Amino acid sequence: MAVPVLQRIADYLTRRMGLLKVKFSQRIRRTPSVESFRFLPKKKISFIPGQFLQLVFDPDNPGNKELNKYLSFSCSPAHDYVEVTKRLSESKFSQALKDLKPLDEIVINAPLGACVFKEEYGKIAFLIGGIGITPVISIIEYIADKKIETDLCLIYSNRTEEEIAFKKELDYWRSLNKNFKISYLVTDYQPKDKSCIFGRIDKDFIRAEIPDLENRILFIFGPPKMVEAMQAVSLEAGAKKENLRIENFIGY
Repeated sequence: MAVPVLQRIADYLTRRMGLLKVKFSQRIRRTPSVESFRFLPKKKISFIPGQFLQLVFDPDNPGNKELNKYLSFSCSPAHDYVEVTKRLSESKFSQALKDLKPLDEIVINAPLGACVFKEEYGKIAFLIGGIGITPVISIIEYIADKKIETDLCLIYSNRTEEEIAFKKELDYWRSLNKNFKISYLVTDYQPKDKSCIFGRIDKDFIRAEIPDLENRILFIFGPPKMVEAMQAVSLEAGAKKENLRIENFIGY
């Protein structure tokens, strides 16, 4: 059957705008409030670990900030699918994600962003809270996929141990890399999991967990207020300003 003229025009305009069509394939629950969404592109999307995309639920109105939002890739570029992960809420955007059914088609704008991992980075670290883990997953999974000998330190803070997204995956990737250290922090109560620490990220904790911080590229991803706080405390702990790689989550 011939593709309708209006559909051909719409497809052409979508390509001209730099947008791509993908099909929804899978929804994965990561924590009680965080879920991942996987999409299959018609053609493999080349992106660099650390980049993000824009999910466009309202392509007729590009300025619709309620339905067209930016999310980090939460998977390695090695996959045929692309994945994003979000803490779901009662927002229109979250509802649009929840309503997706297998093979539903959606438009994305990708890849975007310049806060990325480079293979020449021999020693890196991450200061991350909550949903800021998503681009970190893309970076760490890529390092594991490619068997890159990067020395990694991750400080990952959450309010509760139940909200530690991707913990199983992170623990697995750590088992593959003797140079991968993870510090799980829980802020609201003494955790039952012995692999977690009760406390908050401060300069003393950073110095204790990453004594060679000044020699590492340091990534900080997340909402603007969290990023600003982590940037300040990392500099107090001895990080070099020129080594900081910072990304504020847009439209958070």
